Amino acid sequence: MTRPVPILLVLIALALPLSLLAGRVWLDFAETPNAAIILGELRLPRSLLALVIGAGLGAAGAAMQGYLRNPLADPGLFGIAPMAALGAVASFWFGYSASAWLLPLFALVGAGAGMALLALIAGRTGGIALFTLAGLMIASLAGTLTSLAISMAPNAFAMSEIVTWLMGALTDRSWREVWIAAPLTAAGIGCLLMTGRGLDALTLGDAAARSMGMRPGIVQAWLIAGVGLTVGSGVAVAGIVGFVGLIVPHLVRPFTDRRPSQLILPSALAGALLVLVADSTVRILPLVTELRLGIALSLIGAPFFLWLLLRMRRGLA
Repeated sequence: MTRPVPILLVLIALALPLSLLAGRVWLDFAETPNAAIILGELRLPRSLLALVIGAGLGAAGAAMQGYLRNPLADPGLFGIAPMAALGAVASFWFGYSASAWLLPLFALVGAGAGMALLALIAGRTGGIALFTLAGLMIASLAGTLTSLAISMAPNAFAMSEIVTWLMGALTDRSWREVWIAAPLTAAGIGCLLMTGRGLDALTLGDAAARSMGMRPGIVQAWLIAGVGLTVGSGVAVAGIVGFVGLIVPHLVRPFTDRRPSQLILPSALAGALLVLVADSTVRILPLVTELRLGIALSLIGAPFFLWLLLRMRRGLA
């Protein structure tokens, strides 16, 4: 069932023009100086990047929840996002972040290292439990090394840059970041769509899925590649943006037939819409400095996570 897809496409088509106009200064082509330049060089790439990153995180969250059969699963659980963040932090630490391409490159190398570690530890025949534990171990290691890098930052400026970047934002992003993230995210979503039949089979249990011809190693490989590309590219250009992959599958699941394969594409569109709306909102809030996108989404995601836990507890009672 793809009922949510046309609705989400319409909502994105309505939200995108508003996003292009929204900001501390609302664009008015009759009165705003250099409105065309602001639109083409600042607002448009930022809005498109919000759509790209949100789509990748939403699709990754839906695939993860389907694979782990856990509605609380989030792309950060795999440890790929923390490893990508560690790679970016390394570029700040060694002074390479001033280069236009080296910061995203370091982050993508970190994401690739996380993917390789996950595949190496879990192995071809690794079960879901081992896969989850491997992801948690990698996330813990990356988080520890990131904290170590912050505490041993060579100067106060580097420490400030690291902490600010880790909060996640789309401020001052350009077409360069769009060209980095868009193809990698598209490839990642394609990998995640390849897991659809396997994820549907897993809803019947491991034994039943294997009897239906599902090959766990193949599904796991597609999943690692998909999550690595979508999450890694997002972190590479925007920093840590959390909770999108947790929230959007729950929002669109009631409008599908609840099969994991039918949830990936709607979740991608819903994630794109959520990040676009959130980024537009932080731009127009009357604050001294712009609220970081990662913080704004965490303020939404944490209460949502608590609500999910309370709902699950009532269901078990």
